[in-house]
Amino acid sequence: MFGLETDVFILLFISLFAACAFEFVNGFHDTANAVATVIYTNSLKPTVAVVWSGICNFTGVLLGGIGVAMGIVNLLPVELLVDQNVYHSVAMVLALLLSAIIWNLGTWYFGIPSSSSHTLIGSILGVGLAFSTLPENTSGAAVNWDKAIETGEALLLSPLLGFSLAIVLMFVLRRLSSEEVKTALFKEPKKNSEPPTWIRGILILTCSLVSFFHGSNDGQKGVGLIMLILIGIVPYHFAVKSDIDPRLMQANITGIEQTIATLDSNQLSPANRERLVRTRSELTELSKLVNGPLVDNKIPNEKRLDVRKDLLLINSNMKNITADEGANLSSSQLAVLSKSLSEESGLRRFTDYAPFWVILMIAVSLGLGTMIGWRRIVVTVGEKIGKQHLTYAQGASAELVAATMIGLGTALKLPISTTHVLSSGIAGSMVASKGIKNLQADTVRNIALAWVLTLPVSVLLSFTLYIFFRWIL
Repeated sequence: MFGLETDVFILLFISLFAACAFEFVNGFHDTANAVATVIYTNSLKPTVAVVWSGICNFTGVLLGGIGVAMGIVNLLPVELLVDQNVYHSVAMVLALLLSAIIWNLGTWYFGIPSSSSHTLIGSILGVGLAFSTLPENTSGAAVNWDKAIETGEALLLSPLLGFSLAIVLMFVLRRLSSEEVKTALFKEPKKNSEPPTWIRGILILTCSLVSFFHGSNDGQKGVGLIMLILIGIVPYHFAVKSDIDPRLMQANITGIEQTIATLDSNQLSPANRERLVRTRSELTELSKLVNGPLVDNKIPNEKRLDVRKDLLLINSNMKNITADEGANLSSSQLAVLSKSLSEESGLRRFTDYAPFWVILMIAVSLGLGTMIGWRRIVVTVGEKIGKQHLTYAQGASAELVAATMIGLGTALKLPISTTHVLSSGIAGSMVASKGIKNLQADTVRNIALAWVLTLPVSVLLSFTLYIFFRWIL
């Protein structure tokens, strides 16, 4: 496979298996967020609910795109993403995957809703920080902090918004519903009795939406992991998209060069002046390559990782340069630059991609995982966050808010924690009913503790594992 030596092939297989295992664990860890409400309101039988959720998750991965996946990949510094040493790449992916799986399994075992997104982000940050301590890292690169901050803001704000919006939605339902509808929505479900048909339809719809958007967002994280593995271990095949004629880059290169030509480097900061010099050099190298002789209209194998590095650095450098106050570019110039760098028709379409078989592999892993191991966290979500039994209105409000937040995150290419958004939505719906006293303090404290500990623990785990794997491989 891919013409690899036996030991490298085995490491590739182990890495791909670990990535699928992470997504499988993610499936049964996060399933409760979608199915708890339909199970506890008797809208669907547990077996039917988890199978349907698995199908929706599977579909969400297939249709979700790859924006979030590339955001995950681009958290790491360019130098780590284009390391020529295969064993270094294996150390990277095994460290971040094993640390994420260990924490996810631990919190699942104790029935604590914990964020797979936080775990993965923390694991990636740990690897990046560990890489920054190695003597070979002469540039001091650790993490793409701009992307890390953007990701952190999304993960922090989404549960706070989920909590607040659930309260608002509950208030709106109480104010605008007729007495008959209000009585039906806000009563506790009767044991072993299905809700009215229209309420059941709403709850099944919101369950489906949460499952679909969970697949579209969380599934992409698995896709990003697979691409990290493939780019690191078999770069000749996956460093750049090989089914696009590389000569199409020239139009993008020209667009960037035209933008650069309008810049007055004396107005830029010293750091951005250096970036401008490097970008010009990288553009010249790329132009020479794509306009030179190409066999079968493909970039030579030995050049693909270098081309990927140039493309990533050009994109990163131009973002920094255009953000400089001295750049002073017009809106039309910025539009040309954005198009020249975009993933639709610009340079990033050569680096920001995932083969269909990768997406399908993750869709199957997440879908199967969704159907297994859901019971522990379902009990926590359905019974232990609030002191009262989940009502129809609470279940629908929490899931509608969660689906909206996750869908918005996917559209903005940001990772969102399904666990935290839906748990906070249920907490908000409980508070909207009877105030803060309606929450079970022990459960909320455990969830909050897991929220606080997830990042530092996963950072520490992946940091340690990366150093260990670099030592033994």
